[in-house]
This record gives sequence, C-alpha cells and structure tokens, in this order.
Amino acid sequence: MQATSVLTLHRTSIGKKAIMAVTGLIGIGYVTIHMYGNLKVFQGQEYFNHYAESLRDIGAPIFSHLHLLTIARVVLLAAILLHVWAAVTLYNQARKARPQSYAVKRTVQANYAAKTIRYGGIVLFLFILFHLAQLTWGVIDPNNFVRTDPYSNVIHSFQSIPVTIFYLIALAALGLHLYHGNWSMFQTLGILNRKYDPYVRGFALLLALVIPIGFAAVPLAIMFGFVQ
Repeated sequence: MQATSVLTLHRTSIGKKAIMAVTGLIGIGYVTIHMYGNLKVFQGQEYFNHYAESLRDIGAPIFSHLHLLTIARVVLLAAILLHVWAAVTLYNQARKARPQSYAVKRTVQANYAAKTIRYGGIVLFLFILFHLAQLTWGVIDPNNFVRTDPYSNVIHSFQSIPVTIFYLIALAALGLHLYHGNWSMFQTLGILNRKYDPYVRGFALLLALVIPIGFAAVPLAIMFGFVQ
C-alpha cells in the first residue's frame, strides 16, 4: 500500500507541489552557478574562453569529455519540464475547483511576486529557449557566432539593445520567481516555521536581488562599453 501511495504521489496536489519545490531547488542551484560563471567575463577573453571550455571536462579524469556536462544538462532539462508540468497541472486543478470567479476578488497573503509568478514563468521559459538559440546553438545570428569563442559571442549579443532589454526583463521575472518560489519551496517541503518566516523571506529577497543583479552586470557593462 505504501509503495502504491509513493508511485501515485505525483497525481496529488501535494506531490505536484513537492515536484515544483525540488525542481525549483535544482533551478536555483543552476542559476547561482551560471551567474557566477558569467561574471568571469570581467576577467577577459582568454580567461572566459578557458573557463567555458573547461566546463566540457568537468569531473576529469573520472568523467570523459562532455560526460558530466551532458548529465547536468539532462537533469536540468528534466527539472524544467517537470517544473512546468507541475505548474500547469496545478493551475488547471485550481481552475476546475473554482470554475466561477468571485464577485469580489480579494488578495489574501499575496504579494506582487506571487500574483505574477505564473506569467513570469512563461517569460523565463521563452527566454531560456531564446538564450540557448543565441549563445549555445548559434541559430539567432549564425554569421556572427563563433563556437570556439564564447566571449565574442557574449559581447556581440549584448551590443544589441533589444536583446539586452529582453534579457533585463527576463531577469526581473527571475527575481520575482526566486522571491516567491523560495518561500513557497520551504513551505512545501515542510521546513517553514512561522517563527523563522521573516528569515526565510529575507533569504528569498537576498537571492532575488543578488542573482538577477549579478546576471545584469554583464550585459550592462557591455552595453555601456566597460567590457569590450
């Protein structure tokens, strides 16, 4: 009976929220590491390109070329798909449970981040696809994409004002997502105590500021000519 309950947990609201929490934690770890890696642009072309190439040999000599990076990509992709699936199914369940809107809409214990997290998630998903197409696959501007020179690819990409603006909008959505998502994650995993709620919200706010600001530093520095 217990084995059956575990196997069917993903069908319940609690199971879906747990999936969102765990996959969200994976996402937080990834964006934190990715943000830190991006800041290596400030150390120059040679250093950044060496860093980017070294990612392909993470775990060597235990792991061969690209093996660990490929595993990380598969895990991240699975986490994103599961996160989106859980969010969509939870939203549909909520709509079916309350098919008619209230005559008077009220917001209870909700903030701006909570109310916009769904739309922010859509923006982030679209941005991830665009970001991969531009800087990983090189299909957005193939004439100016050099696979062996990621530094130049980054510089060229953020010399475009529309791309930079889209990037900053996505970072704003990421900040809201991180703020509400972090607090919800602790609540879902059952490790949120009312006494520690202010500290959890403070930690969520810290991540929601530090990570987007860290990401934004690179395109802004390029756009204003501090990094060339």
